[in-house]
Amino acid sequence: MKTCKEMASIWKLSERRVAELCKKGKVSGAYKEGNIWRIPEDAPKPSDSRIVSGKYVGKLKKTPKKPLPIGISDYVRAQSEYYYVDKTLMIRDILDRRSLVSLFTRPRRFGKTLNMDMLRVFFEISKEDTSVYFKDKAIWSCGNRYREHQGKYPVIFLSFKDVKYNTWEATFNKITELLQEEFGRHCELKDSHKLEEYEKKYYNKILSGDVNEVELSSSLQKLSKMLATHYGKAPIIIIDEYDTPIQEGYSKEFYDEIVGFMRNFFSGAFKDNKNLSYGFLTGILRIAQESLFSGLNNLTVNSLIDDEYNIFFGFTEEEVWQMLKYYDAEDKKEEVKNWYNGYIFGNREVYNPWSVINYISKGYLPRPYWVNTGKNEILEEVLTTSAKDIEEDLYRLLRGEEVVARIDRDVVYSSLTEEPENIYSLLLVAGYLKTGEKQLKDDGTWLCRVSVPNREIAAVYKSEVLAHLIRTGAVGRATANKIAESLYLSSSEKLQEGIREYLEKTVSFYDGSAESFYHGLLLGLVALMDNRYDIRSNRESGEGRYDISLIPKNIKDTGIIMELKWAKGLKERELDTLSQEALQQIESKGYDREMKAENISNILKIGIAFSGKKVKIAQ
Repeated sequence: MKTCKEMASIWKLSERRVAELCKKGKVSGAYKEGNIWRIPEDAPKPSDSRIVSGKYVGKLKKTPKKPLPIGISDYVRAQSEYYYVDKTLMIRDILDRRSLVSLFTRPRRFGKTLNMDMLRVFFEISKEDTSVYFKDKAIWSCGNRYREHQGKYPVIFLSFKDVKYNTWEATFNKITELLQEEFGRHCELKDSHKLEEYEKKYYNKILSGDVNEVELSSSLQKLSKMLATHYGKAPIIIIDEYDTPIQEGYSKEFYDEIVGFMRNFFSGAFKDNKNLSYGFLTGILRIAQESLFSGLNNLTVNSLIDDEYNIFFGFTEEEVWQMLKYYDAEDKKEEVKNWYNGYIFGNREVYNPWSVINYISKGYLPRPYWVNTGKNEILEEVLTTSAKDIEEDLYRLLRGEEVVARIDRDVVYSSLTEEPENIYSLLLVAGYLKTGEKQLKDDGTWLCRVSVPNREIAAVYKSEVLAHLIRTGAVGRATANKIAESLYLSSSEKLQEGIREYLEKTVSFYDGSAESFYHGLLLGLVALMDNRYDIRSNRESGEGRYDISLIPKNIKDTGIIMELKWAKGLKERELDTLSQEALQQIESKGYDREMKAENISNILKIGIAFSGKKVKIAQ
């Protein structure tokens, strides 16, 4: 690889011009390492399209923009028919590192399937010349030692992303069907003179679909042996979304069956298999504690905490800016950043690719696109099993605060009931949290500051937490609507009624034993109910700290300040007096100065007094 200065001398251009061409994506294979551009030695000189010597260039007709690849995981189609963000340098890194078996764990819809299909097309032996799909990509400019691997391996490819069934029987039938299709894709084996008759018999048995669990569990091992014998080259095995059926097994109660099968299935493929050139797996979690990869000491795990491969799943900021420029939408940078940025993979900030391409294709309408691509079962499970202190942390996250958490890369679904603090690890790998400052501990876990990545994920927290409260009966739909309506109408009467209904259903005698409990409860409710406000808590304003403030995003709307008081065993008259004291504190301490400084003139001041399940509101 050469620097801009070195290439400037070769191409007879200025060093600054070479840097500009790299930045604009005009130099094939160029990438930035810190502040220095690295350029392949054999990279072709890009054409310089600047107007020179005063010549007039007539208006060119605008060429139509390429569509965005929404839901396209076919590499050949994606790179030829759609706007494609080049991730082919992942091939270079794979060949440089030479890890025998690699597991890539990332949240859903971050490009795992498209990347795995890219690897399949690059490496797989084919009757057609598949190099044409890479000659204009970054990998091709990296040199012959990478190009010589193109089209040289038999490949086994399985995707479990759609294996989502309610029973083990249905799941097993679907896996059988997938193996039938993959064996059928290698029809050259059926009449291969290099295979033994017993191998052909097994091959035909898989094609028939008439197999039991034992026979199917060894299918990857046997198919890899047959391909290696036929081609004289050990195959590459790619398993996409390997843990999808395992997640289904956990939620649908056939966990032991699916893990038992997968243990033998993967062991035959990846453990001590001499008929393997490379193995690649993708998923959300690394499942290790069940010994799914027992004894697989050649497995390299690449999680979102690791620096390796951090830019190949998701879009970097440079890639998003380039995309916005292509679609003439550079003015949307801040909006895209607020909604879809914030993920930290290793040491790089990453954007959600699914959401970015949907945002652009839907006419730059900011919405939570990613959260609607599948069930949020992991978050649902977390809410179901979480303890009180963890619920309070979830509300803090919802308010945009950070929480210090222990992150274990080997977290598994079944550990939630045994170790509830593992919810943060699960939420992180599933894409519901991002890491800030992190510190590696002696036991291999990480101590991290975690927070909600962006506005899109904040939206799913709100909807899922509210849905959870309604499912469990903690708050009815009518109560939720009543609280939301009270905030919209600035009605203390409706708010008091809604809070009282909530308290009657959820607060035991022991729960309501401190003001902090009511503070967290009410803060969680108001954070869920209305997205018109910036929710703030315990902030300095005037001569003290208010409890809760709802700052309207539209300064024409009414702002709300809440001060809370609590005492044990109060009668109605005493409770009324306490609520008046809370209201008076807002006035005497000048808690409204913060809002007034933000030019909000309509301010509703509310004093709220609690005692057990009783509540009184003064305004």
